[in-house]
Amino acid sequence: MSSFTDQLAAARLEGRTVSASAEEGPRDALEAYAMQAEVFGHLGPASNAWKVGSTSPESQAKLGTNEPGSARVPARYNFASGAPVSVFTAHDLWIEGEFALRLGQDLPPREAMYSRAEVEAAIDGVAPALEVVGSRLAEGIAKGGRFRVTADGGANVSLSTGAVVSDWRRFDLPRHELRLSINGEQVATGVGERALGDPVNVMIWLANHLRGSVGLKAGEIVSTGTCTGLIRVAPGDHLSADFGEIGVVEVPLTDAS
Repeated sequence: MSSFTDQLAAARLEGRTVSASAEEGPRDALEAYAMQAEVFGHLGPASNAWKVGSTSPESQAKLGTNEPGSARVPARYNFASGAPVSVFTAHDLWIEGEFALRLGQDLPPREAMYSRAEVEAAIDGVAPALEVVGSRLAEGIAKGGRFRVTADGGANVSLSTGAVVSDWRRFDLPRHELRLSINGEQVATGVGERALGDPVNVMIWLANHLRGSVGLKAGEIVSTGTCTGLIRVAPGDHLSADFGEIGVVEVPLTDAS
């Protein structure tokens, strides 16, 4: 394990940040995902959840990239709605409201690209989701750059999801609205089209991103990127996102330190 990935893993577990030279960070996307895998090897078992980030023009501009990035969510950071989530203030904390899509069929590794029709046929539900994002990099998310942020778990701190609604096709996801509140006060709204124009587009991207490696499996759930923008949060905050008929997801934040 490299010194950089060793530091990232320890920082995530212990509430610290990493100051590293440019030479220690990943030089390209391939190296970034390899470093991410090294870090995750020290965070315990994986969950059935994936997160995809940089799915809006604003977030891509902030990271200096023109494509999304992904990470599997470690089981220790994956929660059901209502479960308390312990966070470290040092990790530059923000909240995002997102649509999560669940797979009912495998999308296994293969040579050919997956089509929209194939991916849509594999999706079997939608759920409301809140992702706490942050950074173990001393320079923070915005200055970390796409490759360093990818190595750092895609800036994931935690992912919380509500109940899955199986009849997902009856919702016009690009135009479906959500309302994000902190401590009972509405702070942002959003619609699904902020995530690559449609949350389903994010699932298509991930299926093709992973078709050369592990693929996707039935039962896995994918959080498809912010539809609300990033809102600053802190331990003690109670977070809630109302997705109308899709449901509500709630996250009480506690202080891990």
